[in-house]
Amino acid sequence: MKLITIDASSHFHTGALVGAEALDFAFCGDEWAMANWIPMDMRALLAGGERALDLLRAFVASVSTDERRGQRLRRAGALKPLASTKLGPAVPRPGILLSHGRAYHDHLKEMRGADAKPAEDPSGFLKNLNSITASGAPIRLPPHRASMVDFEGEFSIVFGSRCHNVREDRALEHVAGYTIINDVSARDWVEHFRRTGNPDLNRAGKQFPGFTPLGPCIVTRDEIPDPHALTLKTSLNGKLMQDAHTSNLIYRIPELIAYFSQ
Repeated sequence: MKLITIDASSHFHTGALVGAEALDFAFCGDEWAMANWIPMDMRALLAGGERALDLLRAFVASVSTDERRGQRLRRAGALKPLASTKLGPAVPRPGILLSHGRAYHDHLKEMRGADAKPAEDPSGFLKNLNSITASGAPIRLPPHRASMVDFEGEFSIVFGSRCHNVREDRALEHVAGYTIINDVSARDWVEHFRRTGNPDLNRAGKQFPGFTPLGPCIVTRDEIPDPHALTLKTSLNGKLMQDAHTSNLIYRIPELIAYFSQ
């Protein structure tokens, strides 16, 4: 299942992708009584756990296979073309936005040379939640740091339950699904960081408003049995700029979750 957040002007609605259409849970109550209890906040929806997601999966599957149900939902305004539906960030206000730095072997070699060795422990930093924006939304360049704005396509883990001090073998139980993020950076901050060695300057270049497009959707964990078997490509004006594979991660995902959950 692919979950989305729909931007309904003054507020957000939760929903799901059904083929080339967006299903807005806010308008499904006449067709499915349980929809009246679906949270409109993505964090609250995911907090319902697998039982709640299983109910949603069954309903979303029935919409895609039952044409009459689909027609009724279209008349109700619940099912509409994705192309004309404005989406918000997949998770508009997560509890925390943690970024893992130098995550891939290839990226480490690019940054530090072919003989570079991974650090003994994973590195990470927090991003400002106000940097989050919708996938496809304009990214406004900060006028005083506009000359070296760059991108980084990143694979992102979305948690559905409290994840504190968990064991590696239980880590994925806390994962609701996966999405993608563009980790935008003002690189002139980063250049100054390289001259000074002050890590706070590196992170500061990633904190501007709109510098974290997130989404467009969350793919639930059941659809991705192995998160280490995914390709992530980033293109700029049709030109391929990044082509990474999650098998190239320095640390396995359960290991990262267990480490940072401490």
